[in-house]
Amino acid sequence: MPETALRSDIPTRAETRRRIRRAAYRLLAVLMLGATVAGVWMTNTWLTERFTETTRMRTELRLALYSGNIISELQRTSVVPLLLARDPELSKSLNSGDFSTTSGLLIAARDEVGVASIRLLDLQGRVVAATDRNVLSTTFKDAPFFVDAQRSRDTIFTAVKGVTGASDFVYSRAVLSEGKLIGVIVVGADLARYERAWAGISDAVAVLDSSGQIVLATEPRWRGVTMEEALAVRSAPSAIERALQATADWANEPPDAWVSGQAVMRTEARLPFRGWRMVAFTPYTSVRDRVNAVIALEIMGFAVLMALGFYFVSRRAKVQSAVYRRESAELRALNARLKREIAERERVQKDLSLAEQTLEQSSKLAVLGEMSAAVSHELNQPLAAMKTYLAGARLLLQRERVAEALSSFQRIDDLIERMGAITRQLKSYARKGGDAVEPVDLRAALSSALAMMEPQLKARTVRILRNLPRGQVMVLADRIRLEQVIINLLRNALDATKAVRSPEIEISLTADEMAVLTVADNGPGISDLEKLFEPFWTTKKPGEGTGLGLAISSSIVSDFGGRLTAQNAETGGAVFELRLPRLTAGMNAPESGRRAAE
Repeated sequence: MPETALRSDIPTRAETRRRIRRAAYRLLAVLMLGATVAGVWMTNTWLTERFTETTRMRTELRLALYSGNIISELQRTSVVPLLLARDPELSKSLNSGDFSTTSGLLIAARDEVGVASIRLLDLQGRVVAATDRNVLSTTFKDAPFFVDAQRSRDTIFTAVKGVTGASDFVYSRAVLSEGKLIGVIVVGADLARYERAWAGISDAVAVLDSSGQIVLATEPRWRGVTMEEALAVRSAPSAIERALQATADWANEPPDAWVSGQAVMRTEARLPFRGWRMVAFTPYTSVRDRVNAVIALEIMGFAVLMALGFYFVSRRAKVQSAVYRRESAELRALNARLKREIAERERVQKDLSLAEQTLEQSSKLAVLGEMSAAVSHELNQPLAAMKTYLAGARLLLQRERVAEALSSFQRIDDLIERMGAITRQLKSYARKGGDAVEPVDLRAALSSALAMMEPQLKARTVRILRNLPRGQVMVLADRIRLEQVIINLLRNALDATKAVRSPEIEISLTADEMAVLTVADNGPGISDLEKLFEPFWTTKKPGEGTGLGLAISSSIVSDFGGRLTAQNAETGGAVFELRLPRLTAGMNAPESGRRAAE
């Protein structure tokens, strides 16, 4: 009996331990959840107070800056009426009644001191001169600034409410001549620009005078009313809107006011001017966003801890499933080997297909580079020039100017001969070197290239600076191919200066042991110098270039025994440098030509 009781008690004890373990896990989960809620609540309370105080301090600093700007503007404007009231030209105009040049003087004074407006009134309150000519002949005899200025010999400040509700802030002063009142000068302070500047921030800002009326505000409907009336003008939110707003503002302190449906804190500062005050309403959005960001990180940390707890709990189940994993390990390994073999075969097939496509494309590009690309690139300039000369010849024939038209046809004939020479030279682009070299004047080749580029240069306003020696600079080269290289450099310089406001191309030629031709522009420069002379590399849009010009030019210069380089200038723009061996009088031209060809 005791043995049987012992056997029946063993599973009961195991079940009890399992129940205790499950209860411990549940208790641990509840404790962690409670700790999360308590931590989030305490973090929310502490961070809300801290970030709110920081936001309020920043708003106070901002108000101090704004008030300083307003006081500075008012003090600067208050001096202007005193200076203008003593201006002899204004007194002379009022005494003589001649105001033909007075408005111009006031406009010049306004531009110099930077005030909003200046008006000159006679004794009847009529505007006889003003920076705004639309108010000329307007009468202000009952205006406070005119009446008060007549009664006092000091500068009078007046805030006049305009038609739109905005206030105009003016300083007025009597103009005296030999102690006798002859007129009133009125100067307006430009405080509206600060109002426009405040509109660019998220805070709502208002300036109140001593009577509590709002004279400046970022909200146009606030002008001319008290702050209580301004805050009361808002649509009543519905029950759903109030519920959503309460949910959104759960991290905030009770708001000081509501502006445009947003809960805001109120910050006030006093201006040392006639009892004025400045009030700013800062939304709690920044506070709420910063608090929510920290709380999100805190919740994420508690979530990671809970995940780690569940991970350790699940380890027991993983141990139990380890037996089943060992039994299927060999089968999974075999399956993995089969998958690797299949993937390897598919990869080999893809590589083979890609290699075939690459080889085919390379062949197509080689044929394209040898046959079509060179022709389309090198014949572009003669064709463009021919089109221009044909248009000019047609216009000359219509005007019966036959002699000048024949001159255009002669130029077209020269271009046709040049195109024939270019097509005969195309085979030199496909092979290294050549033997068709002769002494060529680099100055003459440059002049010929500029003549070929004449239509493009006339189509745009481009400043060409040339720094050339007076004498000949002889090199050993083929004249046609050398001109094509210079044309390519000039075309690149023209294309680089398309977006420049004042395009400029500087051409320099120096002659020492080497003849150096430099073409510099003031464009944006070269983004990738390493790929510049590679075939088919270009920064132009599709259809504007093939990317072969500089590659072909570099090959031609190498055939002549020279070198073509490029770099970015320190002041901006690209600089191309063409260096060729100079042919001096003591050199044997044919032997030098053979060496360059080799």
